[in-house]
Amino acid sequence: MWRPDDEFLEFWTERHLCTLTTRRADGTPHVVPVGATFDPDALLVRVITSRSSRKVRNAIADPVVALCQVDGRRWSTVEGLAVVREDRAAVAEAERRYALRYRRPRENAERVVVEIAVRRVMGTVSGSR
Repeated sequence: MWRPDDEFLEFWTERHLCTLTTRRADGTPHVVPVGATFDPDALLVRVITSRSSRKVRNAIADPVVALCQVDGRRWSTVEGLAVVREDRAAVAEAERRYALRYRRPRENAERVVVEIAVRRVMGTVSGSR
C-alpha cells in the first residue's frame, strides 16, 4: 500500500492552491482552483466548498476525481473517489485542517466537505516510504 514520504508530506503542508477535476454529465472535465488538505493517517484529501457548487454536484454524480498542485517543477496529483459529507463533525475537521494550511475559512452556512480517498498518486513529489 502506498504511504506518503516526508517530501510528499511537506509539499502537501506548504501553502499551495490546487485544481480539482471532476467530470460533467457530458464527460468533459470541470477544473476549478481549490484549497485542499492531505490527511496522511486516513489517506484522504479534503476540500471545503458550498453544497450548491458544480464540483459537489459532479462528485455526487461521478465520484472519480483528481486533485493537482504545482510549485515550479514540483507537482503532485492524487486521484481517488470522492464522497460529499455534510455532517458538522466532518465539516469542522476539514475547516480545522484548512485553517492550518491556509487561513481560517470564512463563515459559510452551506459548507460541505469533499473527501477524496486517495487511490493513485503521481508527480515529481509522489514518493513512498
